Amino acid sequence: MLYVGVDVGGTKVLAGEVTRAGTVLRTARRQTPGRRVSIELVEDALTEAVMEVAGGRRIAGVGLAAAGFVDATGERVMFAPHLPWVGDKVRDRLSRRWAAPVALDNDANCAAVAESAYGAARGATSALVVTLGTGIGGAYVLGGEVVRGVQGMAGEFGHMRLVPDGRACECGLQGCWEQYCSGNALVRLARARLESEPTVLTQMCEGRPERLTGPMVTAAAEEGDLVARQAYASVGEWLGIGVGALTSALDPEVVVIGGGVSAAGDRLLAPARAVLERSVVGAGHRTPPRLVPARLGPEAGLVGAALLARAARWSGSARAALTAQGVVRPRPGAAAGDYRTGVRAPLRRRRGRGARGPW
Repeated sequence: MLYVGVDVGGTKVLAGEVTRAGTVLRTARRQTPGRRVSIELVEDALTEAVMEVAGGRRIAGVGLAAAGFVDATGERVMFAPHLPWVGDKVRDRLSRRWAAPVALDNDANCAAVAESAYGAARGATSALVVTLGTGIGGAYVLGGEVVRGVQGMAGEFGHMRLVPDGRACECGLQGCWEQYCSGNALVRLARARLESEPTVLTQMCEGRPERLTGPMVTAAAEEGDLVARQAYASVGEWLGIGVGALTSALDPEVVVIGGGVSAAGDRLLAPARAVLERSVVGAGHRTPPRLVPARLGPEAGLVGAALLARAARWSGSARAALTAQGVVRPRPGAAAGDYRTGVRAPLRRRRGRGARGPW
């Protein structure tokens, strides 16, 4: 059965076919049209990516990892700093459009589900997952459950105000963490030094700072470019400051860093670890949490979304809503429940004994 996970962020849409074991078989990528465009353009890009992955096959379910505030029921995107959705019934609309069950959750929650089931947070009693992309996403997993909050909007760590009256953020506040520690921050830091210091980034962007991208900065850092490496060092230090504040509040066993920016590895994590060790409350009298890279890389969001889609197919509440829409057929004896609760990696079948547990 074909399950597709879709990760939609501020700059890209990434869709992939995901197996029961969390393996991504094939992917399709599209650019995100942006925030100041019609909703139809964004959903057209999603549809193109999903249909390319499906290749004409029937889709059993689609999981959508959205970079925004998703309500407690998993029906609406209430607000997305980098996308045009505002209170939209995204799950209902896309279920109809794709004629398949759709599971909707915040992108960082999806990444946390994937890392807890298959990746760097597997087996941890508590885990903090921070995703660095266009902005910062986050989730806190406690006892195997994503902590969602009363309105489903917990984990928006990127919009903690770390700098009073600091840089303006697209969320409407000032001084948010993601303005100093994200893909956008990385590019902004590098651009600011293009004209004042020699750097290979000038040739990469053909002397036009507006053309500079995060992957260019990463490539330059790998070549030893000083401007690129200093940009990463600054982002890494801010990462340590933010994680230190979260550690003081939540005391996690492990902190998993994911998202596209995390591809830099220790170039980002080494300065973050150094700052974390001295900035967390009680430094010198406690052991800081392990700070590790996400094991599933930039595909964690879509893997977690696909896992939620599998759960949605067997959740009574999800199927009841989709049955009423005529998207799926009634299934007798379905148990009610939120498909996003207690999601685990699927258990393997034992030959001749059927499936163990809820899977």
